[in-house]
Amino acid sequence: QVQLVESGGGLVQAGDSLRLSCAASGRTLSNYFVGWFRQGPGKEREFVAVVFRNIGTKYYGDSVKGRFTIARDTAKNTVDLQMDSLKPEDTAVYYCAAARFYSSNYYSPNMYDYWGQGTQVTVSS
Repeated sequence: QVQLVESGGGLVQAGDSLRLSCAASGRTLSNYFVGWFRQGPGKEREFVAVVFRNIGTKYYGDSVKGRFTIARDTAKNTVDLQMDSLKPEDTAVYYCAAARFYSSNYYSPNMYDYWGQGTQVTVSS
């Protein structure tokens, strides 16, 4: 069982940066595919980014490409999401998730076995 805890959310202004962290207990995160998703008010859960295990391949959602960066910190057993040039439309609850096995649908929440409780990010204009 993997327990995931997100941290780093908060209230910022448009153009600011935030760094979210996903910490794991019970297992080593480097053994899992780890993704970040977000869910805004009245919206479906949206894929943000994923980092593959082993080879470390990364993919991003179109709306965050070029602004967000996902990275593993193996020493801390975390997967971080650096968010730059934030926009009001980035406002959402951000979740990290871990998957044991690869699926070509890595952008779908269905691939992931474990989820954190989420952290709120609010971007004011």
